[in-house]
Amino acid sequence: MSAPVILVGVGEMGGVFARGLLRLGHPVYPVTRATPLQEVAATVPKPALALVAVAEADLHAVLRDLPDSWRDRAGLLQNELLPGDWATLADPTVISVWFEKKAGQDARVIIPSPVFGPRAELLADALSVVGIPARLLASPEQLLFELVVKNLYILTTNIAGLRVGGTVADLWDRHRDFATAVVEDVIVLQEALTGRSFDRPALVDAMLEAFRGDPDHKCMGRSAAARLARALAHAKARGVQLPVLEEIARERGG
Repeated sequence: MSAPVILVGVGEMGGVFARGLLRLGHPVYPVTRATPLQEVAATVPKPALALVAVAEADLHAVLRDLPDSWRDRAGLLQNELLPGDWATLADPTVISVWFEKKAGQDARVIIPSPVFGPRAELLADALSVVGIPARLLASPEQLLFELVVKNLYILTTNIAGLRVGGTVADLWDRHRDFATAVVEDVIVLQEALTGRSFDRPALVDAMLEAFRGDPDHKCMGRSAAARLARALAHAKARGVQLPVLEEIARERGG
């Protein structure tokens, strides 16, 4: 029997990975909010992977409580993820998820999901057996770029969508000047959060590849307002001005 996998968070996204891991022959131990992590760790101290599949708002609380024996075998899949979020982990496996899973629907792939870390092949294989493409990255630098691309996509589409709604194709075809201004603010924030500079045209090209992968994807998800508030809070904490995002917040009474 293959080594067990811990799944912390049993939502729609976690369920996709659980199905793939089970097909690979790995027993999956689900951990819900009501399950004490330390009790599970006493039973499964050295899993093949401890995949943290909770929402981004719950990530830091889970990582604070993650058992020590799981910290060198953790996997992360959240949106708005950057290296500072996993400072307490030794060497996590991180995947930038580019498929959507809603209740009662099959997973909808936008582009292949990039993954990096010591258990990257396991995650890629788990997705492959359920028909979802992934691609292995070669370095932490590549991972950082891919995480920033995903953040750029999510924040740009969600926050711009608060004003114009519509699809990602509509956003770029009909509101390109506005979208470009939002992009600039989001990249400024990502550079402030990471302490790095990025090739901005390369980021935009990668974001547009995702636009082409699912041109009918709706811009404004249910988390859009929370993402705007979180972005502005991060910017304020770092003394960064984001004029377009601040204007959108004022329009909404923020």
